[in-house]
Amino acid sequence: MTYVVTENCIRCKFMDCVEVCPVDCFYAGENFLVINPDECIDCGVCEPECPAEAIFPDSDDRSAAWAEVNSKYAGLWPNITRKGTPPADAEEWKDKPNKADLLSPEPQKG
Repeated sequence: MTYVVTENCIRCKFMDCVEVCPVDCFYAGENFLVINPDECIDCGVCEPECPAEAIFPDSDDRSAAWAEVNSKYAGLWPNITRKGTPPADAEEWKDKPNKADLLSPEPQKG
């Protein structure tokens, strides 16, 4: 089992989860984070740290559509090991539904 970042992270990208990950399995896109399923050790410490409540185990129905997205972009985006600055409008986007179309395929810059 692994954990999966889901739609609610889009445009929020708080990154609290990155700080607690013992194996540094997060990868950063322009407006979304993903977990590399081959690196995740299923410890679960990231899940309660997410202010957007966007992280679920891959066995949860809410993560089904996002498991492939996590796997794909973990191979394309840079690894992130420290919390960065979330977007200025992250709180405004936190609970907005239907954000999937806003997912940028671009990697995090810098």
